[in-house]
Amino acid sequence: MDQLKQIEAFVNAATRGSLSAAAQREGVSPAVIGRRLDALESRLGVKLLLRTTRRLSLTFEGEAFLEDCQRILNDLANAETAVSLGGFRASGHLKVSAPAGFGRRHVAPQVAAFMTANPDVTVRLDLTDRLVDLLDEGVDCAVRIGELADSSLASSKLGEMRRVVVASPVYLARHGRPRTPAELAGHNCLSLGRQRGWSLRRAPDGEVANHKVAGTFECNDGAVLHEWALAGKGVAWRSIWEVGDDLRSGALVSLLDDHAAPAVGIYAVFPQRRHLPLRVRLFIDQLKSTFGDPRYWGPAT
Repeated sequence: MDQLKQIEAFVNAATRGSLSAAAQREGVSPAVIGRRLDALESRLGVKLLLRTTRRLSLTFEGEAFLEDCQRILNDLANAETAVSLGGFRASGHLKVSAPAGFGRRHVAPQVAAFMTANPDVTVRLDLTDRLVDLLDEGVDCAVRIGELADSSLASSKLGEMRRVVVASPVYLARHGRPRTPAELAGHNCLSLGRQRGWSLRRAPDGEVANHKVAGTFECNDGAVLHEWALAGKGVAWRSIWEVGDDLRSGALVSLLDDHAAPAVGIYAVFPQRRHLPLRVRLFIDQLKSTFGDPRYWGPAT
């Protein structure tokens, strides 16, 4: 029990920025929070928080530990909810946010399936590429891709996403297949306007580097680049969520797979809550079951 209280004190202090705010959240004095933090750091033998009279800041070790602690507390809350609400159906209103293109293609169908399975839940789905403020805008769950910057939010990893270099069989028949990133210089590369380059692994050190590309067409809309790649106009660098079906059907071919950059995470983020509403937990579980299955995204490359 003492260990759990220490972890709760650490998470509350780190996400709220002060001992007094953490103490208010837990209904104890700041001195109690301070003692719990001291005990936690002493037990672990590592400094997690740098404390001054004005602010708290996380150490490198503290940042890594915070993510694990948030997940532990969320899993515990979910377990409690599952037991206490096991006989109840999900109900109420669920507000979800997701990136526009990804959300239209992959989140919206999951919302439809979720509403079918949970008819007492109503859903508002907001599709936007703007970084929404969950607390100010009353969002229960946001889907985000890539590095998470806001540690005040809890998160659950849903799966992984990667980018691939693709071209149509028609284009490759006419122009040949690039075997290394350097050979992209001899191809018509379809890129986003003012894009610095495509992130690919270098040989032989395997480091990820930006490879500058050039071609006859640039567009700030990735969907247009996707259509041009399908039409055989050139080589494109697109997310697997966008081209997975085309790779399955053979409409596009994946290139330079040995040079692909590491995948990035797909996350559900949500406000810190001790008891996550059942409707939110069930929706996140559904997303994790779907997006966490590599077969959902297309053939392995």
